[in-house]
Amino acid sequence: NVINPDDIVQEYGADTLRLYEMFMGDYTSDAPWSTDSLRGCKRFIDKVIRLKDTIVPGEGYSKKQESLIHKTIKKVQNDLNTMAYNTAVSSLMILANSFDNAKGITKDEYHLLLTLLNPIAPHITEELNESLGFNPICESKWPKYDESKIVDTTITVVVQINGKIRDKLEVAKDTPNEEVKAKALASSKVQEYLNNQEPKKVIVVPNKLVSIVI
Repeated sequence: NVINPDDIVQEYGADTLRLYEMFMGDYTSDAPWSTDSLRGCKRFIDKVIRLKDTIVPGEGYSKKQESLIHKTIKKVQNDLNTMAYNTAVSSLMILANSFDNAKGITKDEYHLLLTLLNPIAPHITEELNESLGFNPICESKWPKYDESKIVDTTITVVVQINGKIRDKLEVAKDTPNEEVKAKALASSKVQEYLNNQEPKKVIVVPNKLVSIVI
């Protein structure tokens, strides 16, 4: 079926087209026109609008979203400065999806999403921002990221038995080796293979691996 782009972008059309043109690929290279991608951009803006209805009481950023928020600020800032607009949009889509899955975001989190999206979709973001009682985004300072918040606080440690992966553990970064070792040996999956045996050797590679030899 032939799709009329005017039907897709009749609401906040300028923002949809701006978003699509920046998202369709490398801004310095040619890219094929795709009405399916245009629809996807319209759906993304729809999601941003719907997120306003998920605002819950509270201020600041939630602990769960904090790391992703600071990563996104840094990523979008760098991408806009280097004209890597498509990856900036991708990062904003990831943040919006995380907010959507949270089933509740703070006013400050929503304001941040609108601010980061504003250079790409200025009209709808200013309208939503005004409805929340904030000063115009175009007159505001760009948000700052905290490098210490970007570092992941939890990591995945692989547990091997005789060289084969048998389990994976989520632990805090830089957890002491003895604590990681104890957690690995207490794993129900590991216990099945140990079958009440004492391991001959346990080697812990910090933040990466526990190797058990039986």
